[in-house]
Amino acid sequence: MKKNLLQKNFKVITNNKIKGKYFKLALDAGDIASIAKPGHFMMVEVNKNPTPLLRRPMSIHSVKKDKIEILYEILGQGTQILAQKKPGEYLNLIGPLGNGFEITNAGNKSSILIAGGMGVAPLLYLAEKILKRKTLVLIGAKTKSHILCEKEFKRLGCDVKIATDDGSRGFKGPATGLLEQTLSSADSKISYIYACGPMPMLKSVAHIASKYRIAAAGSFEAHMACGIGACMGCVIKAQNENRKAQNDFVYKRACKDGPVFALNQIIWGKE
Repeated sequence: MKKNLLQKNFKVITNNKIKGKYFKLALDAGDIASIAKPGHFMMVEVNKNPTPLLRRPMSIHSVKKDKIEILYEILGQGTQILAQKKPGEYLNLIGPLGNGFEITNAGNKSSILIAGGMGVAPLLYLAEKILKRKTLVLIGAKTKSHILCEKEFKRLGCDVKIATDDGSRGFKGPATGLLEQTLSSADSKISYIYACGPMPMLKSVAHIASKYRIAAAGSFEAHMACGIGACMGCVIKAQNENRKAQNDFVYKRACKDGPVFALNQIIWGKE
């Protein structure tokens, strides 16, 4: 494991239902909070029993002094168990893991954070770190009842716009449609795009960023078994930066080489 990587038990402070199947978990985890960066994640042991066997990868959603917050959705057995954890109980974590977002020097220009669904999870911590810059946040959701973290981004001073698939709130269509609309504006002065969401969304962001010649990075949502690069179960096809190599692509591990990648380096499939 890499330097500064920790594995230990941390106390649950709160574990509250936000809406529907969405929960926010807060942990007293100062050791991780002191070294965590936006885009990092943790492997969470949800149960001491053999079932479920594997830990669950969870993005670091927010950091407030010694407190780390995790935003998650109940999707299966592991997250169902996690939702039952009470304040005072302990969870064993491995982290911080992965390579996070690079916060670039953007001068007087603005950045866009674009999230699809649970893609808001790692972007709130990023927004906390770039408060001194003008930040526009685009949040995409299926319906208005699925919108997450709008108030939290607004409290940070971000300009927030909403896109819903059914048009029940804001722009009707995917968040990438709202991104295209924003960048096509004559007075657009965007220097960087940060994204997180499903693979098709990231592919679309990559194409739009290339069209407008804007650098973009995305945090990839991938199934991770180990979280440390050992199992090779979360590989992503990317351009080979070694010009002397015979192959023009390599497989990179979302957990160890990512989960954040420059979107112009990814070789996209036919989703």
